[in-house]
Order: sequence, then structure tokens, then C-alpha cells
Amino acid sequence: MIDLNPEKNTFKITELWAFVSSDEGGEGIVGKQMGPWMMPLIAADKARFDQLMPLAKELQKTLTKKVKVLRFKLVEEEDLPE
Repeated sequence: MIDLNPEKNTFKITELWAFVSSDEGGEGIVGKQMGPWMMPLIAADKARFDQLMPLAKELQKTLTKKVKVLRFKLVEEEDLPE
């Protein structure tokens, strides 16, 4: 979910969805080859999540691992130390 602030023309990411493959060895973010780049299937808003869902379903058919969705919500925010 992205919180928009039209007065300042800014946005803030408050949650993320990540498509993850899992097996007995652990978990990893699923990616799709897009030309020379690997695009991780991660979304910061519902519209993008909806766009990625068909790709994730397609990948799940070709992978030998289960694909699931993890949803992360902002609980705390900190700046990096200088």
C-alpha cells in the first residue's frame, strides 16, 4: 500500500508483497527473466500485486517448488546510521 500525500506530491510505502518459493532448504524471492535482467516479484501496491499474480502462477507451474505470497506491513521505521 502506498500512502499518497497530494499536498507534498510524495508517497510512502507502508506494505510490500513478495512472491517466495519454498522447499525443505528454505525460501527465496521468485524472479522472472526480463531480457538481460531478473525482475524480483515484489509489489508495493495492490495494482502491481494484481499484475504480478499471473506471472507468479505461471512460474509456479514451471518450478518444482511451491510459490507463496508474503505480505509485510510497516511497523517501525528507522534511518540508517551515519
